[in-house]
Amino acid sequence: MNELNIHERKKYSQFGEDGITLKLCGDIFGESKDGYYVEFGVQDGSQCNTRILRESGWGGLMLDSGYENLPINLRKEFITKDNIVDLFKKYEVPNHINFLSVDIDGNDFYVLHKILKQYTVDVLVCEYNGFIGPDTDAVIEYDEHFRWDTTDYFGASLLAFTRLANKFELDLVGATCMGLNAYFVKKELTEKHLTKLSHINNVTEIFYPFNGGRPKDKKNRKYLTSEEAMRID
Repeated sequence: MNELNIHERKKYSQFGEDGITLKLCGDIFGESKDGYYVEFGVQDGSQCNTRILRESGWGGLMLDSGYENLPINLRKEFITKDNIVDLFKKYEVPNHINFLSVDIDGNDFYVLHKILKQYTVDVLVCEYNGFIGPDTDAVIEYDEHFRWDTTDYFGASLLAFTRLANKFELDLVGATCMGLNAYFVKKELTEKHLTKLSHINNVTEIFYPFNGGRPKDKKNRKYLTSEEAMRID
């Protein structure tokens, strides 16, 4: 737990993400209304992590495999690690993204790795697997056609995401109490705007276990380490 958790509140997000998003963006960008966000895995866009930014004047792109709504720039696309960069080019995503939110309940780690190799990001929020403890580096095996089956086998651990983020100069700065989403900030921005935050990059202190139930993976599927997963291109 750190100082970000006291700012948690919900308006459009699933849990307390709206409050943390507004706190971080306020500290980093001030009153700016010209920020650009990208979020995928938003369903119809009514409950998501970037709506609070959209409602405050930011622009951006949302992607989802089952929904489309052109007035809010929500595009219907199934995302893989091999098509994400082409999708960004298709929808003219700038090379520098102010706020990126990733939640596809599966290949998040691999897709994020592809993005970070070609785009810079100021603030990143991604769903981690809160069933995996803070000392375990684990990423699901890549399957282009992966669909989450509601079990505890999905995504990657907070430690794995932190190691990926750190490789691209992003600091772990906090996570929601629900044990669902973690926040990362570009290192130079952390050092400039977030000097009062404690436990930066300390996975053990920031980690929350997922506060909800999921059935165990009966297929006993294996996990890779973040290093192994990053070698899959």
